[in-house]
Amino acid sequence: MRYFVHFSYLGTDYHGWQKQPNASSVQEKMEQAFSLLLATPIELMGAGRTDAGVHAKKMVAHFDTELGFDKQIIKDRLNAFLAADISIDQILAVTQETHARFTATSRTYEYIVVNQKDPFQYHGAHYVFQPLDIQSMNKAAQILLGEKDFECFSKSNSDVHTFICDITHAKWVATKGQLVFTITANRFLRNMVRAIVGTLLEIGTGKRPVTDIPLLLETKSRSKAGPSVPAKGLYLTQINYPENIYV
Repeated sequence: MRYFVHFSYLGTDYHGWQKQPNASSVQEKMEQAFSLLLATPIELMGAGRTDAGVHAKKMVAHFDTELGFDKQIIKDRLNAFLAADISIDQILAVTQETHARFTATSRTYEYIVVNQKDPFQYHGAHYVFQPLDIQSMNKAAQILLGEKDFECFSKSNSDVHTFICDITHAKWVATKGQLVFTITANRFLRNMVRAIVGTLLEIGTGKRPVTDIPLLLETKSRSKAGPSVPAKGLYLTQINYPENIYV
């Protein structure tokens, strides 16, 4: 039987979701907890990878087991066992062919910027002291919409078959003393959101014009785009799946 795990985590103390040698990861901690409580080795397949320091308000992974168990009881026990910065929200049975990564139809990220220094948001937002032109940033963001080659915003030497992504939403909104950038696409390249935000912030501070965006996309050169913003302001907030996957 295949199960989906819906969970969230604060990424500050982890080197991302994915297991790696000599570094603490969310996947490692969760697999240890699942394996212990179910008394059998459990391997989790995540919907994607997040870099060190990136947070997830909504992440999904799947695992397979023939064991029978009460999903609510295991969820509660996992939350009691895991560290306070990882929370299991739901465990749901899905069809066997459903895959946490490949069945996903879209993903949404948010990036949080604050314009006033706030020690209580130090680990969860990026502080930008310069005034920002939100209107220009949103004009530039609209140019990103659609199916395009985003190699210029991808981590250099990324091992992918294609740099084509389809962005369906990209917008900055000012709310409660924050600027929140929300972006949705069918897939994202490594470091893509942080590079896009860094470039849009350069437009917002007047360092480059809105008209740079189509030129950057044509160059396909990461060195021509803006710097990557810190991971601490980035949140995975939603992963969408077809409605018929749950059993």
